[in-house]
Amino acid sequence: MAEEIEHFYGVYLLYCLNEKSKGKTYIGYTKDPNRRIKQHNKGVKSGGARKTSLRGPWEMVLIVHGFPNDISALRFEWAWQNPKTSRRLKHIPQKSRSEKAYDYCIRILSEMLHVGPWNRLALNVRWLNLHYRIDFSDDKFPPMHMSICQGPVVYPDCQAVTHVQCLAKRFLGSSDHIIPIDGECPACGIRVLWGDLIRRKNGCYKNLIAAGT
Repeated sequence: MAEEIEHFYGVYLLYCLNEKSKGKTYIGYTKDPNRRIKQHNKGVKSGGARKTSLRGPWEMVLIVHGFPNDISALRFEWAWQNPKTSRRLKHIPQKSRSEKAYDYCIRILSEMLHVGPWNRLALNVRWLNLHYRIDFSDDKFPPMHMSICQGPVVYPDCQAVTHVQCLAKRFLGSSDHIIPIDGECPACGIRVLWGDLIRRKNGCYKNLIAAGT
């Protein structure tokens, strides 16, 4: 059963299974992946997008989540949808005639994860269907503080209580950045992502099952 995650902001990739449009893709934003894919497959009248209506069935194969807010996620969505227009992605070679739409979407994503401001976010690249998984090339593998995952999200059961500003200073050390990427928990010693700590503070993941280390 799917667990509810509060303050969830995700940008997903759909893959068309319809024989007439097979291989077509769609990129969108959602706070509820399970509900959104149903809307896409039911059509515009049920809340789906015009571009996906009557072309289903669609499969949600991947979702990027971990954005601090909806604005951040929506900006990521727009750039992924419009790499030719985005000023941050103009350096990326355009899609070739022989390149499949799906492969192009993954290539753009791999580049985006290395471009600011997204390269400093604690993002999760989650494969929802491993049949469509494409491994990132060695030179475009996501930054070490990002995770590539599948299945349910679990978190260690640590009861540490800290002051946000003090913990940020501890994580930053001698860095001149204002917001840290990650750091070692002073209580349990586990390396954690700053973005995950903030989301948890805001109520995220409270319904998820904690996993032992």
